[in-house]
Amino acid sequence: MRTLSAGDVVLVTRLDRLARSTRDLLNTLAAFAEKQAGFRSLQDAWADTTTPHGRLMLTVLGSLAEFERELIRARTGEGRQRARDRGVLLGRKPKLTPHQKLWRPAHRRVQDFRRPTGPQGQEHPADMDGVADHVMGTTRD
Repeated sequence: MRTLSAGDVVLVTRLDRLARSTRDLLNTLAAFAEKQAGFRSLQDAWADTTTPHGRLMLTVLGSLAEFERELIRARTGEGRQRARDRGVLLGRKPKLTPHQKLWRPAHRRVQDFRRPTGPQGQEHPADMDGVADHVMGTTRD
């Protein structure tokens, strides 16, 4: 790709030898176009950017791929919204328990959170297993 220059033609036996997905193929062909190089496939005669017909076919292919991406984006967005409406929590599960959140500093300022007991005599969360010190904003002494 780095050695391509204007007027070069990249020749492949089949399209699947160049790219694994439609998006990957279109990105690769766009990179060829930026360098003013052509592209031809021996087995797929319609995939030839050196002819007007080939450029038309690849443009149609690109438009269909973009349309498909937009449909997928719309469907997944609607599905996420329906899930939120049902009360489903999306994203990662919280790492900290409500008890541990009592100890988490509100701001990343240096504060003394190294006291031996927490609110109402509870154990300091940084001393619990499974919670990294940087998550709690503390250091152990």
